[in-house]
Amino acid sequence: MTYFKKNVYNKISDDLQNKIRRDREDGFVNPYRFDERKAVRRNLDHDKPNLWRPTFVRDIEKIMHLPAYNRYSDKTQVFSFYHNDDLTRRSLHVQLVSRIARNIGAVLGLNIDLIEAIALGHDIGHTPFGHAGERFLSDLYKAETGRYFNHNVHSVRVLDKIFLRNLTMQTLDGILCHNGEFELKEYRPKLNKTFEQLDSEIEACYISGQPAIKSLVPSTLEGCVVRVCDMIAYIGKDRQDAKAAKIIDDSVQFSNEVIGTQNAAIINNLVVDIIQNSYGKDYILLSEQAFDDLKTAKKENNTIIYKNPEINQLYDDIIKPMFEELYYKLLADLKSGDKDSLIYRHHINSVLSDYMYRNEKSYLNEEPNDIVVDYIASMTDDYFIDLHKYLFPNSKYKIEYHSYFE
Repeated sequence: MTYFKKNVYNKISDDLQNKIRRDREDGFVNPYRFDERKAVRRNLDHDKPNLWRPTFVRDIEKIMHLPAYNRYSDKTQVFSFYHNDDLTRRSLHVQLVSRIARNIGAVLGLNIDLIEAIALGHDIGHTPFGHAGERFLSDLYKAETGRYFNHNVHSVRVLDKIFLRNLTMQTLDGILCHNGEFELKEYRPKLNKTFEQLDSEIEACYISGQPAIKSLVPSTLEGCVVRVCDMIAYIGKDRQDAKAAKIIDDSVQFSNEVIGTQNAAIINNLVVDIIQNSYGKDYILLSEQAFDDLKTAKKENNTIIYKNPEINQLYDDIIKPMFEELYYKLLADLKSGDKDSLIYRHHINSVLSDYMYRNEKSYLNEEPNDIVVDYIASMTDDYFIDLHKYLFPNSKYKIEYHSYFE
């Protein structure tokens, strides 16, 4: 492949394009594509596929019809304190991951329904206020239980434990293993994973946190594609948003020459690179040049955007103590058994009223800290702020949003 300098759009080589066209004409089926007939669910008596609702379409619809899916629309991706509908929220992020991953999957001949299910569900357990909120909640949970909170693990808990949606192991595994914070040059799936292995990996993440998270490997090529596309979807988009939020301006120079520096070029060039290097293989591969650029792009975003003191000071000075106040108030209300408290009325009752395969009393047997974490993680940014104001009307911690008109 010929590489060009900044923001030139690369293309798949002519030889590979011709091969892909010939393969399609010949009816070639990728032998590494996940076969839906091999999908497994915890409850095999339910959710049997049919012509109009195949296996992973069922998973997609289960995720999209869950109330937690609605809450993507007001959860922070990166920038929390702005009244600006042009800034990416988590709802757009999961759609972008899905779209980019399905583009790659379609060319590679993978199961794009499985890809979509993983992509749309991958952040459903994310906290309000993005990774800062995730960090604050994990610190509180760890202090009380000795266990770690991570959004990818919690996404599986939402779909598999709180609301019991009987999703396939392959979708849940892709969600667990999606974590886009850890880039790799080569993604080789860990084939034939079972529910027992999945449950063991989840428990390891609770116990040891990041070391276990870093060791996760998806069980399907489709899961591998979503994992790398999680990064592709946010690198350039976060740069666009940082400019819209006036965190950076055009004077900031990024140095990626292979994949480009702007969102559209980054997406195109990484997609092209993955297809060029992965077609016909049983793993997903990036070229050395693209991988080096991907690592550089993430480091530059981290230094220039994510660690910007203007952003992080507000999180540490205001949001962190709000998390602490809410956590311990909700925990006290739960332990007291106050059925009129908001953790009962707004969270526990909605879980207990969910009709999918649930023993109504089982959720109340959960560890109290788990229930508090479930409730806080489910919140949107605005819900979190309104709840804090309702419970602590005289608190000194207040959020002032950047106006549309500044």
